[in-house]
Amino acid sequence: MNIHEYQAKELLKTYGVAVLDGFVAWTPEEAEAVAGKLPGPVYVVKSQIHAGGRGAGHFADDPKGKGGVRLAKSPAEVRAAADAMIGHTLVTKQTGEHGKRVHRVYVEAGCDIKRELYLSFLVDRDSSRVTIIASTEGGMEIEHVAEHNPEKILRAGIDPASGISGFHARKLAFGLGLEGKQVGTFTKFVMAMYRAFTELDCAIIEINPLVVTGTGDVIALDAKVSFDDNALYRHPDIAKLRDEAEEDPKELEAAKFELNYVALDGAIGCMVNGAGLAMATMDIIKLYGSSPANFLDVGGGATKERVSAAFKIILSDPNVEGILVNIFGGIMRCDVIAEGVVAAAREVQLSVPLVVRLEGTNVALGKEIMAKSGLPIISADNLADAAEKVVKAVKEAA
Repeated sequence: MNIHEYQAKELLKTYGVAVLDGFVAWTPEEAEAVAGKLPGPVYVVKSQIHAGGRGAGHFADDPKGKGGVRLAKSPAEVRAAADAMIGHTLVTKQTGEHGKRVHRVYVEAGCDIKRELYLSFLVDRDSSRVTIIASTEGGMEIEHVAEHNPEKILRAGIDPASGISGFHARKLAFGLGLEGKQVGTFTKFVMAMYRAFTELDCAIIEINPLVVTGTGDVIALDAKVSFDDNALYRHPDIAKLRDEAEEDPKELEAAKFELNYVALDGAIGCMVNGAGLAMATMDIIKLYGSSPANFLDVGGGATKERVSAAFKIILSDPNVEGILVNIFGGIMRCDVIAEGVVAAAREVQLSVPLVVRLEGTNVALGKEIMAKSGLPIISADNLADAAEKVVKAVKEAA
């Protein structure tokens, strides 16, 4: 689960992470009012959406205008900036061409920036450790730095048995070229970040840029925080911060039925039981010349109703040109899958090619249910056969 920048900073501040003073505003008038509470003379007005690259983005109704992060030199200018953002659609590299509508802005005090750095905390799956990533290239996308200047990326893995120590932070500080007071403030900052990361069950905390001020202070100028969904039951207060307007409606609907769904940008909708089998299915669709429109794992104990809901969610995506159902029946019975698929296909009036590969428990019954349905369901013998048939059927339909 992701949250907005202003929410992330409010959380991190409670752990002692240094952030600038700021207020969220829902209207231009409110933005002007909260600016009066800040010291000035420079203010920063930031669009609040769940996407990066806001400053380099543009608004859909003003493609050659300013981006979603703007400087202002008076409360009146803050109001004008907020008026140009709130209610408008911001397009960035991460939103895609459709962009995201801005519903609120964050008005923040200006800052005397001497240096811009990069800092993030994440879980390294290879080492099974919380890992700190740092770089002198603050303000840039870390993927770009990793590709073009990998030597500028510093890493520190934290042993879960011993936890973080001061030397982890100091080693990074020296690698970043910090000196004097800056080393101490950076160490304090990193220790606070680690405590927030572990206690809040975060998936990632990214500070980009992390700035060093003219007085040697280290401050989070931006903050991106994402949480492990599987741990949200331990944090009901954090779960309340969820902004459903920023999430894919299909993914929200899938969550209601406890379906593991992630929207992608391909043309072949996938419904599979088991995460590993789902990934293999997506891979083989690519192998046969198309792309998956989603990841969807119905799980091992899905009911007819959940399967039907999953099918409808897939079809609600206008990019879907064909559907591949790939089920290996173990706990999940093939006849239950067949009943759900048939029920949903009838209800939504199936208009795209549907290929189904079933194997395992009650497979004969499942195939019989589909054969007697009267629906144009294409049966497949194995996974390769299924991928080949769905890609071919989509091309012929086009």
